[in-house]
Amino acid sequence: MSERWKRAPENSNWGSFGPNDQRGRMNLVDERKVLQGVAEVKTGKNFSLSLPLDFPGGSALNPSRFPPRLISARRGGPDGPESYVLGLDLIEPNATDVVCDDIAILATQYSTQWDSFAHVGSYFDADGDGVAEKVFYNGYRANADIKPAANVGSDTSDLFAFKDPKATALGIENLAMHGAQGRGVMVDLHAHHGRARTKIGYDALMRVMDADKVELESGDMLCLHTGFADMILEMNRNPDPEKLHHTCTGLDGEDDKLLQWITDSGVAAIVADNYAVELIPNRWMEPIRKPKLPLHAHCLFKNGIHLGELWYLTHLANWLRAHGRNRFLLTAPPLHLPGAVGSPVNPIATV
Repeated sequence: MSERWKRAPENSNWGSFGPNDQRGRMNLVDERKVLQGVAEVKTGKNFSLSLPLDFPGGSALNPSRFPPRLISARRGGPDGPESYVLGLDLIEPNATDVVCDDIAILATQYSTQWDSFAHVGSYFDADGDGVAEKVFYNGYRANADIKPAANVGSDTSDLFAFKDPKATALGIENLAMHGAQGRGVMVDLHAHHGRARTKIGYDALMRVMDADKVELESGDMLCLHTGFADMILEMNRNPDPEKLHHTCTGLDGEDDKLLQWITDSGVAAIVADNYAVELIPNRWMEPIRKPKLPLHAHCLFKNGIHLGELWYLTHLANWLRAHGRNRFLLTAPPLHLPGAVGSPVNPIATV
């Protein structure tokens, strides 16, 4: 119990790492787990696990997220007289320097990403007064700790009409300061299920792990290879919505046995090369209020387990399978961007 809540959600670990904790299960990734990851390095070979950040292309995967844009920075700030342009001398008349400087307008969760705990919360009666409020991991509150953007303009198509959202708690900087380095464990769902659209519950996951002799220990970071990122690359920034939403495996967030296993396993983070780690159930016609993202609710909201989405895992998964391995050193710090609810990441696996 803490000052922020009197009731914790069922099957949650609120308070387990202290009343003010903002790192969740990443607390289990300590010096010992880093050394376990380092011990998996046998060859020194590295794999980048990021898609190019302008993939998948378009907004068919999520209409609220858009590809990154690069624009030239302007000398003297946004109202300056000139832009930095390739080949233009902008320092002083006698200088020989050729300077380029640009600005990225980036949806932080468009491509390869980490979710922070401020990404998904839930309506929950944390006060015990019979009224549900908007709450996030460990009882942090919407509006007080996770503050929405202010509408500063009438044109809602303007990127800057909604300004200065801020997660003063649970922002992605907490994971950045930790470093997100430890032992990764690969489960190759694609090798067993191909690209068939398949919900992976507890039983199916255990069959794959048993077949490939995968062992997961407390504090490990679980990586799920589904082949979805390969399909995105094949579509070359022009994705087919039908394929995006009807292809490849994902976890079944409605399987209670799977959720209990995630709780009991001590897994520190779950990563996948698909869109949301889970296959999102269709909730539109159901009369009972439930999470649209049940795995996100279980991991981010209840148990402080970071989720990584749209990672590129194929080359690593193939190498590990060819060498009879499934463990590696994973180094995956997000951008140290205070207050952000997610971040692009260029994870590195070292084998």
